[in-house]
Amino acid sequence: MASVRLLAQFLLAIALEALAPGPLAHPALPSQAELRAMKAAPATDPVDINSASLDQLMKIPGLPRTWAARIIRFRPYRAKNELLDRGIVTSEVYARIKDHIIAHRAYN
Repeated sequence: MASVRLLAQFLLAIALEALAPGPLAHPALPSQAELRAMKAAPATDPVDINSASLDQLMKIPGLPRTWAARIIRFRPYRAKNELLDRGIVTSEVYARIKDHIIAHRAYN
């Protein structure tokens, strides 16, 4: 009976340790403020969707290769929201990439 109680206390201690908030529970995970800051400001300069190569478009976070190829295929764009208006990318993809792209007008 004492061994069952000791085992229960041990398991409870492990569960409480795993659920404990603070830096000891998950030291490698960023805080909520750091996550918001990462989402708020793009890490790099915006990519021009009218002139970028496939490799440059692939550096945009959240943009799969197939969508990058579609962006190139249906050029030129007057504004970046044309990606959504013309059905080039889905609203989910556009929401992920809109802060990382620009559309400079192409002059002939």
